Amino acid sequence: MTRRITLLAALALTLAAAPASAHPHVWITSRAEVHYAPDGKVTGVRHAWTFDKAYSAFITQGLDADKDGKLTPDELQSLAKENTQSLVEFEYFTVLKVNGAKQAFDAPRDYAMSHANEEATLTYLLPLKVPAVATKMLSLEVSDPSYFVAFTMAEGADAVKLAGAPKGCAATISRPKPIETAQQNLSESFFQALNAASNFGAQFANRAIVACP
Repeated sequence: MTRRITLLAALALTLAAAPASAHPHVWITSRAEVHYAPDGKVTGVRHAWTFDKAYSAFITQGLDADKDGKLTPDELQSLAKENTQSLVEFEYFTVLKVNGAKQAFDAPRDYAMSHANEEATLTYLLPLKVPAVATKMLSLEVSDPSYFVAFTMAEGADAVKLAGAPKGCAATISRPKPIETAQQNLSESFFQALNAASNFGAQFANRAIVACP
């Protein structure tokens, strides 16, 4: 995800043997934590994205500096930085609305990456440019409009947590039902024509609605 073209090039050989409609190319299990300030304003979202094993193996090649067979956070720090900073091109695959108004994000920070069970997990804090008062409702959506990346919210009610939220606030998670794109006769060229302005991936979005009394 550091560069789509790089990933596509790396997958070229394997995709050549796959059906033409093979899509998406990266799978991510996501968790999120909505942050609140003491005054009740929403200040940002902390993401934790776990990549599928194939993509994890691809992006971590050659990063085991001490050759001990383990990847440490220090060895993965440059990768965490590169991945996080490149996400601006895709608006971090994140839409946060407070009282119906889409929020703008500042530069991400506190990025880090870990590796366990053959899977890499990227974590980072995505702060709002201006803290917002969620007097009515807050919605958080995580998806890729082009469906190059498939996001799946982690199982369990704690997949979206509220950090410092006013008393009584609660999150309700909505997970999309996956579809078999091959059954829709959608070719790879169809997906390659999609971009950040496309809305195809919206039907696969993971959403959380936060309501406060």
